Amino acid sequence: MRLTIFKLIGPSLILAAITGVAQAQTPAIKPYPDKPVRLVIPYPPGGATDVIGRIMAQELSKSLNQQVIADNRAGDSGNIGADMVAKAPADGYTLLMGALTSHAINANLEKSSIKYDLEKDFTPIAVVGVVPLVFVVNPSVPVKNMKEFIAYAKANPGKLTFASSGAGAPQRLAMEMFRFQLGLDLLHVPYKGSGPAMTDLVGGQVLCMSETVPAALPFIQSGQLRALAVTTSKRISQLPDVPTVIQAVGLPNFDVVSMFGIEAPTGTPKPIIDKLSSQIKAVLERPDVQERMLAAGVYGNYLSPAESAKRIQRELNMWAKVIKDAKIQAD
Repeated sequence: MRLTIFKLIGPSLILAAITGVAQAQTPAIKPYPDKPVRLVIPYPPGGATDVIGRIMAQELSKSLNQQVIADNRAGDSGNIGADMVAKAPADGYTLLMGALTSHAINANLEKSSIKYDLEKDFTPIAVVGVVPLVFVVNPSVPVKNMKEFIAYAKANPGKLTFASSGAGAPQRLAMEMFRFQLGLDLLHVPYKGSGPAMTDLVGGQVLCMSETVPAALPFIQSGQLRALAVTTSKRISQLPDVPTVIQAVGLPNFDVVSMFGIEAPTGTPKPIIDKLSSQIKAVLERPDVQERMLAAGVYGNYLSPAESAKRIQRELNMWAKVIKDAKIQAD
């Protein structure tokens, strides 16, 4: 009888023992995230990247049930913070709140000096929003619309100055793209930031500019600047009476925005990318979040990881052509 019982239970005991040993040797898979996540913002506090990053950090902290810390690491046109994330462990705990249009421009304009590769070193999680640009002029320029502006520029080659917030800023590149496609002779005057550029534009020291809508809107509303066209493919709610460049002068496919998104170091596991992306999508679908972003001039615009990768590639290709055609240098 003892032999029979052993034959019956012996294999079960052996299997249980083996299973127990295997479980003891194989560590349990930890749920993500099980500790705070750092969202690196590669610009100073107060700008669009910072505003978006802090909204995302706050809302993702709630949806992930884990703290997401907004960490400003400014310097070198966003390159310092981006490089830090590119070299971080690919475990989902260090992410980049990227100004993707600016990073795409830097990738072309400063390719010999930046230490990371926008395509190879990052995996997109989601595009989260865009900031439209608007062409504005000082009221002293005798034009009321974009067609009059073009005619005036052609009649006065080299006399119209345009400001920008920096050599590689989207504001400058949008104007260079416009200028090159229409064959206009305009003089670029770079500034160290939008604030000083707008001050001189309002004061008449420079005459025109392509600027983000949030920065230009108060001066447009007060009559200190005149809006000629927005750079988006469709009109925007903040300036419903201002035509697009496509509508104003018929330039095909002229669609320029400052785009923002969240990225992870290459090699981050796909389940983590997918979880973060789905949580970001849910956050951006909420009306209260959309309202908070729009109050800062940002239009919520979710793109999936695959869609984000395609859009970043489009940005890289577009700005590479503009920089080459217009012979732009990082001056």
